[in-house]
Amino acid sequence: MKDTEITICGLAAVRARFQRDPDSIVRLFFDLPRSKKIGPMCSAMAAARKVYRCVEPAELEKIAGSVHHGGVVAVVEDTPPPAPTPEDAAVWCRRNENLVVLDRIGNAHNLGAIVRTAAYFGVPRIVISGEAESARPGAAAYRVAEGGMDAVEICVTPSIPPFLRALATAGFDVVGAATRGGAAGAPRDNRGGTWALVLGNEEHGLSPSVEKACTRFVTIPGSGLVESLNVSAAAAILIHDLCLRAEARRKPGARNDLPPGASAG
Repeated sequence: MKDTEITICGLAAVRARFQRDPDSIVRLFFDLPRSKKIGPMCSAMAAARKVYRCVEPAELEKIAGSVHHGGVVAVVEDTPPPAPTPEDAAVWCRRNENLVVLDRIGNAHNLGAIVRTAAYFGVPRIVISGEAESARPGAAAYRVAEGGMDAVEICVTPSIPPFLRALATAGFDVVGAATRGGAAGAPRDNRGGTWALVLGNEEHGLSPSVEKACTRFVTIPGSGLVESLNVSAAAAILIHDLCLRAEARRKPGARNDLPPGASAG
């Protein structure tokens, strides 16, 4: 497989890629049970004179590089994620397009789960750190995202803090997820409800420079029996809560008095 190619595994993920960008699929492999569910894909591959083949489970596992292939594997041409600019931030804010920012999230499964949640709630975009320890879109993330990778735009920024400052300047409510304390800053009344949720590294949380660039922080209240949630679980709770609150603020005469799924400092 070429360096510019990645594998996408699982029926939901492969279908999502086929619907969004069928030309990017260069080879398609599947087992016998899945062959009955991918007729249109096979027809498109045949028309484009591309390789598609039903193979034995052992070969499919070898192609996928994992036993968790879901019976179908697409080899696709990978496209480098774009780098967002301050001008992009201004456009996104005008369009009320919320986003999630990942500060050194290192586990590909966590990345995939967060992307799946973002897609479910209609968050159009995730920006990840360009640092070496950050997980990037790949086979594991695509598999866990269950098609979400092709519903959410993934961008990569070289440095998170200046990007967050550009978001704040554009009018975003830049909300940092804090394990405890829900510390500095309060929501700004002049913001229209467009938010950027910032999630930190699984072990170390938000870096100090990223914390300084946030406009406020949120903490999920819990029993105290365990220290924290997995970052992908926390992302799901906070994205849902922020979506509800933003929608409430946009309604004429509505008050932001929803039951708190998260507490803001």
